[in-house]
Amino acid sequence: MKFTRRGALAALALSTALGAAPHAALAQNAEKPKLTLGVGGKQLLYYLPLTVAEKKGFFKDQGLDVEINDFGGGAKSLQALVGGSVDVVTGAYEHTIRMQAKGQDIRAVIELGRFPAITIAVRKDLADKVKSAADFKGLKIGVTAPGSSTALTAQYAMVKAGLKATDAAIIGVGAGASAVAAIKQKQVDVISHLDPVTSKLEADGDIVSLIDTRTEAGTKALFGGSNPAAVLYLKNDFAEKNPVTTQKLVNALMKSLKWLETAKPEDVAALVPEEYLLGDRPLYLQAVKNSQESYSRTGISTPDAMKSMYDSLKLLDPELTNSNVDLTKTFIDSFAKKAASGS
Repeated sequence: MKFTRRGALAALALSTALGAAPHAALAQNAEKPKLTLGVGGKQLLYYLPLTVAEKKGFFKDQGLDVEINDFGGGAKSLQALVGGSVDVVTGAYEHTIRMQAKGQDIRAVIELGRFPAITIAVRKDLADKVKSAADFKGLKIGVTAPGSSTALTAQYAMVKAGLKATDAAIIGVGAGASAVAAIKQKQVDVISHLDPVTSKLEADGDIVSLIDTRTEAGTKALFGGSNPAAVLYLKNDFAEKNPVTTQKLVNALMKSLKWLETAKPEDVAALVPEEYLLGDRPLYLQAVKNSQESYSRTGISTPDAMKSMYDSLKLLDPELTNSNVDLTKTFIDSFAKKAASGS
């Protein structure tokens, strides 16, 4: 058998993906150095590790030129990946389970958020009537976009409270100022959203929070356990064909997580674009502080956390009730393990 140069390079790339020394990935050139990444609401703190990687130059340090396409919500990012208009997505882990159930091999490669960081709150003028998710019937619930994690979390809370997922209208309100306006202008009654939108509305006295998954305690109260939130996910064949590129993406995002572990809210505010602050710097600092507990420490989702998410989806979605998804196929942890070990 001839051992060609192309074959040697392919073997080297594969060995990196399967467990060779992490520094090997740095020494190699990415198979696809220029790539497109989809995200649904980049300014949300849910996706802060992505903005950190971009603004701190962590992608460039890995030799990558990453074009970021910001969509209205996570469901649209997923559609873009399935349709082929983006290579990878930073989005909610739950999408990998849904797609595996449909026979599409989409997998996460690094966990960015270990708690959903979603708050479900009611307009203050309705707080005397709406005390819990059991009272949501007939109301309008504002979310980033229908089908996104903010929508699914609200629907899960309703189902858990004894309602049907269709008992309230789910209305997409976007990810930034438009979401704030939806509550202030009374376009929606309830909002299921993320920081800094949530903290802005709290500080302005526009909402009363009912469910808060920014913390471990709040997440366990709703889901009964920890739930993976934002991840980097992709088609499995992309990871197989581009193991060095995938490793470099994960390396960059792992550096973001490590930076966030010690960063002060002021450091974050100085890094992000001005429009992310929603015109209120002190508020943004508080929002960052509120969200810091939610970011992943290891980059890897635990089996228990993945099962917790799957169990919640089975309860919520009739299509998944009798499904049998192999959760080990929803997350490839080898890239994050190598990144964490010092690549």
